[in-house]
Amino acid sequence: MTLNDLYATIVARKSADPASSWTAQLLAKGPEKCAEKFGEEAVEAIIEAVRDDKAALTCEAADVLYHLLVMLTARDVPLDDVLAELDRRQSRSGIEEKAARD
Repeated sequence: MTLNDLYATIVARKSADPASSWTAQLLAKGPEKCAEKFGEEAVEAIIEAVRDDKAALTCEAADVLYHLLVMLTARDVPLDDVLAELDRRQSRSGIEEKAARD
């Protein structure tokens, strides 16, 4: 499964009955709850990275990606827009990019 496939599934679940889908339940709780859940998963991934538990970090990273896509969907931000931004940034060094944002 690619990120595009997962994103398409999440978008499709936006109109699903929350009783039938965990994703629909999250989305029904609103963008703020989706953002909160993303933050929780990101912290869990950080903890596993610090512990150097590769298996646990792999699982938490998958959760982070899923919840990021749910959060984007909750705010109607297309994955293609995020990917286009990454493509745009590839043309400059990370140091230049960071300096431009500061």
